[in-house]
Amino acid sequence: MANPGRAGFGATSDSSVAQRFRKPDRVRALGHSFGPLTALLLLIVFNALFTRNFLEAQSIRVNLTQVATIVIVATGMTLVIATGGIDLSVGSLMAIAGALAPIIFLSDRTPLDNALVGNTLAIVVPILVTGAFGLFNGTLVTAFRLQPIIATLVLYLAGRGIAQVMTNGKLQEFRNPEFSYIGRGRPLGIPFQVILMLLIVATVAWAMRNTTFGRYVLATGGNEPAARLAGVPVNRVKLGVYAISGLLAGLAGLIVIAINSSSDANQVGQIMELDAIAAVAVGGTPLTGGRASIVGTLIGALIIQLTRYTLLSHGVPDAAARVVIAGAIVLAVLLQRQRGT
Repeated sequence: MANPGRAGFGATSDSSVAQRFRKPDRVRALGHSFGPLTALLLLIVFNALFTRNFLEAQSIRVNLTQVATIVIVATGMTLVIATGGIDLSVGSLMAIAGALAPIIFLSDRTPLDNALVGNTLAIVVPILVTGAFGLFNGTLVTAFRLQPIIATLVLYLAGRGIAQVMTNGKLQEFRNPEFSYIGRGRPLGIPFQVILMLLIVATVAWAMRNTTFGRYVLATGGNEPAARLAGVPVNRVKLGVYAISGLLAGLAGLIVIAINSSSDANQVGQIMELDAIAAVAVGGTPLTGGRASIVGTLIGALIIQLTRYTLLSHGVPDAAARVVIAGAIVLAVLLQRQRGT
């Protein structure tokens, strides 16, 4: 006959053991959630104390403007990765947008020769075109069942070639203060591209938390078969995230050429896909899908930028700085794997 007292003692013992193991799990979860933010704050404090002129307005503007286009592209990349996908085409889509815009506003054909019409279309049309290319990526993934890395590799390879054909491989230089405002404007002393970055991050972060679309994105990446059974329009969700990624890549391409007052299809968007993926990974979004942190992506991009800025400011060669950044990315991915186990 079983001893009730002994059974009760055993149950209590098992419960206490479970409690002992649960607390470290909670602490570890907090570490994963606030780790990127803690790393960013430590970088800021270190630079404030030991890096000359770090807190000056000029230094702050430089760091924010250098990271703005990466964050804009990485925001779209976060949505794609949250569905379990990847988008290697973003750099080439930036080149396409950057090649198309000057063709439009430098045209002498009516009504493009009108400054207002030409500049407006030079912003709207390239973004819509890259959004359409994003839909093309999504179609390859959903309708043709291609792996996302293969589907987006198509435009990764062909997209820059399209941009080069559009420009005959030539550098397009221009003077267009109205168009260049999106890259060089400073309302109230704040770079306009930084304002765009913050608006995009805030809007997408809100949408992911408060809309059905945001829940569908996470459900699709978390367990696609279960999401389908639950009535989630998985194919439409995937088309949507790839289209958004394309739209944001197009906008980033326009900002880059606006800053430089020139467009080089060979250079615009180079390795942007890697920078965006790195920002997503360091920011805490798992590359396996099912979770997304838009604000984390912003923090991840800032961590990478400030790490490089810190090392360069203290005399570390750029090549060595890249090695350190690569190590930070590896560490971030390893931490994500620990959270998943």
